[in-house]
Amino acid sequence: GMLMGLGGRIEPMSCLERAEGGRVIVEVDDKVAKVRNIKVDSRLDSSWDSREKTVAFSFDYCYWSVDPEDPKYASQEMVFQDLGTSVLSGAFRGYNICLLAYGQTGSGKTYTMMGTPASIGLTPRISFLFLFSFLEIYNERVRDLLKQSDQKKPYTLRVREHPETGPYVQGLTQHLVTDYKQVVKLLEEGIAKRITAATHIHNASSRSHAIFTIHYTQAILENNLPSEIASKINLVDLAGSERADPSYCKDRITEGANINKSLVTLGIVISTLAQNSQVFSSCQSINTLTSEGESSRVESPPSGGRRPAYIPYRDSILTWLLKDSLGGNSKTIMIATISPASSSYNETMSTLRYAANAKNIINKPRVNEDANVKLIRELREEIDRLKTMLMSFELRNSSPSWSDDKDGNLTELVLQNEMKVCLISFTWCCNYLSL
Repeated sequence: GMLMGLGGRIEPMSCLERAEGGRVIVEVDDKVAKVRNIKVDSRLDSSWDSREKTVAFSFDYCYWSVDPEDPKYASQEMVFQDLGTSVLSGAFRGYNICLLAYGQTGSGKTYTMMGTPASIGLTPRISFLFLFSFLEIYNERVRDLLKQSDQKKPYTLRVREHPETGPYVQGLTQHLVTDYKQVVKLLEEGIAKRITAATHIHNASSRSHAIFTIHYTQAILENNLPSEIASKINLVDLAGSERADPSYCKDRITEGANINKSLVTLGIVISTLAQNSQVFSSCQSINTLTSEGESSRVESPPSGGRRPAYIPYRDSILTWLLKDSLGGNSKTIMIATISPASSSYNETMSTLRYAANAKNIINKPRVNEDANVKLIRELREEIDRLKTMLMSFELRNSSPSWSDDKDGNLTELVLQNEMKVCLISFTWCCNYLSL
């Protein structure tokens, strides 16, 4: 299993936070983010005071992106070198990858994921030469950000579940991109369509979740056969985390409830997965503890032996679409973005707690292997096994217990399997060449 990767990023204060006399209450020390709890009425000029309570959160990566002049400043390029390249190398090796940005509005999620024309973010750096789609979840409904949709009813796409490949959005367009300019053009088109509305926190707050999906297929030769490795990369820019607080949007009850629904469900899914991962790692051997000879009464397992809790993926569109990325067959990275301002203390703490929870999740990523390659590999293993048996029979040929007939059968089996490999290879190469 693999733990979720985690990065924290601290972005500059907004004008509003500065106007409110915000003070910097976050510092970065290598891979640790430290947040101090100060009373707003305490002396404004006090330096780091030993009486102030400081809480530390450790991450796999920690970025200070507040002031470009600062020697510790983490640029978009640096974030890409650490996180973006690991996304690409995982996809090249055939793994599904998910990168989520979580944090309050204005803390730098969209900047980190999409960037600006002058300072491009992770998404345009990660994607080119692939097939991709861009969707938005708003009010628990899905729309295609890369297709002209009916203005009156843009959110009409349905999520369905395929028995083998899992959840997908029916009718979502896919675009083949061959160069960097096309990526940027499509991204700009999609971002322009994302819904924004003024809120009391941020004048262009993102009220929706955007999922940019890249389907990446590469042809390789394996066992002298053409083989395909297919992987899926989900790049997710979540709505502002302040919406996970149900008291947030009283004036827009349905919208508020629905925006919350996906974020709240994501929180529940993450904490349930984290608990299950801990239960799994702490009590794999718990069932061996029932005592011998007392089978007449049923033993209750020790308190540690809880059953894994049910994970409510289908309670929201976001978690349903990311089912495989969360606790499933995917390498997952969460980037938590926070503001360093004292006025954001509560949001910052809740974001860091959320991220710390996600860190406990154990995913089980496996390479998406082509079915034919797998079949051929298994047949070849079987041929090797039979040949080994034949060898040992020939060595023991002097022994009267083995008749010639048995040897004949084994040789026949080896030949049959070798024929199967040839046949699969031949039909498959024909199919592949005709594509």
